[in-house]
Amino acid sequence: MLRIFSDELLNSKNFVVTLELVPGRESFGRSTDTLIGIAKDAFADGRVSAVSITDNPGGNPSLSPDVLGYEIFKHGLDVIVHFACRDMNRVGMESRALQLARMGMKNILALTGDYNGKGFGGQGTPVFDLDSVLLNAMFKTLSKKIVASGDPEEFFTGCAVSPFKTTEAETHAQYKKLDKKIEAGASFVITQLGYDVKKFHELILYHNAKNKEIPAMASVYLLSPRSARAMNRGKVPGAYVSDDLFNKIILEWKDTRQGLKAAVERTAKLGVILKGLGYRGIHIGGIHRSFKTVGVILDRMEEIEDNWQEYLNEFENRDGNSYYYFDKRTEPVEKRPVMNRIKEKFADHYPYKILNQAHGYFFDKKAGLSPVYKRIATFFERNNKAWLLKRCLEDPMKVFFLSCQSCGDCSIQHVAFQCPESGCPKHTRNGPCGGSRNGYCEVYPDRLCIWVRAYERLKNANSLTGFLKDTVPPRMWELNKTSSWINFHLGKDHQK
Repeated sequence: MLRIFSDELLNSKNFVVTLELVPGRESFGRSTDTLIGIAKDAFADGRVSAVSITDNPGGNPSLSPDVLGYEIFKHGLDVIVHFACRDMNRVGMESRALQLARMGMKNILALTGDYNGKGFGGQGTPVFDLDSVLLNAMFKTLSKKIVASGDPEEFFTGCAVSPFKTTEAETHAQYKKLDKKIEAGASFVITQLGYDVKKFHELILYHNAKNKEIPAMASVYLLSPRSARAMNRGKVPGAYVSDDLFNKIILEWKDTRQGLKAAVERTAKLGVILKGLGYRGIHIGGIHRSFKTVGVILDRMEEIEDNWQEYLNEFENRDGNSYYYFDKRTEPVEKRPVMNRIKEKFADHYPYKILNQAHGYFFDKKAGLSPVYKRIATFFERNNKAWLLKRCLEDPMKVFFLSCQSCGDCSIQHVAFQCPESGCPKHTRNGPCGGSRNGYCEVYPDRLCIWVRAYERLKNANSLTGFLKDTVPPRMWELNKTSSWINFHLGKDHQK
């Protein structure tokens, strides 16, 4: 009998277990058969509510979670489909969502997605037409449509969050974006993986204070030396494995049998801690060969769950360089060179003041001269001279200050007067992805994340109340290469 993941997760009396499966780059073969076998065994065991299936993890091509999920779904186990924004524009995403609805797979983990890896002929173009906030909103809208058309069930859409951030800006940005995802329509939360129990604790405290009715699950993982190395070196966006833990795992796995035993014990201990902290369930990853290991982990959890507080000190972050949301005394270690910080001050804070003032004078529809600007914009538009204003005045100024990409639907005011098209490789308009590390971009590690810069700009200007305040609609591609100034004053862009 099919277990309904949404029903089980929404029942506050349950502690839910889900299992992550990672398809490979093949449609048939041993690895695909192994995943199907794990899912069948999970269904037979009866303690796993659903399996989740990744969507081209790392940006590299793999078997679609839709087709593999449907095969598992037919065997009786519920499925959570990972749905990333990276590989399709909004038309393709909506089409895929309707396909999943038709197939009966309504559990969705909505993700912005990793940056693109290599496929046929090299690296693919990352689309990122939407971000995870907008993807949750899209599913919410589609749910209303499919129910109106006669489908009895809505989508059950979830979101991810990575609390394992070292800087104040990253931490606040992750939490604010989590709020936006829930406001957009997310019905459950799954954390990224990390081995800092204080970060897990602060996230559940923050979440329960704001959105207690939304169930939150936490990720645990069967760490091998290979996976621990990748997470320690930042190759898995948003995950956290400290240097001390990585070195410990390398020693443990010198004897493979002892290494596996230690990994099972660590996973079980973290699982019972998360249950004790108040998470609604755990999401188990790192299982690639058989379900047997999952059974051992769950058996061990049942044996030790009453003693969960005894294991807390094994999952403390001893690096001493993290900011904690609820501990204002704890400050992160500043890792940027002094000269870089001086340059950032001049590059960020002073241009922000200039641009903020200019925006208030010329791009505030409540300003006294706003009707005048509208008449001027109308004149240029009617006489087909908008290109002249754009080329002679708008482009030189915006390219110099913002590296403007001429999208025609400007959203710099939402990112503390920075361009999300040129400043973020994922073009996010509603907050950062989960991949930044020590404040730096996941894709370009030599650059500060644009949202870290936005936070620091606004903090310096005593304007943090505006940080990630608005949910920004998707970019209007029909305005591409047109004048954003004229579009604003004529009400063509997203700022109605």
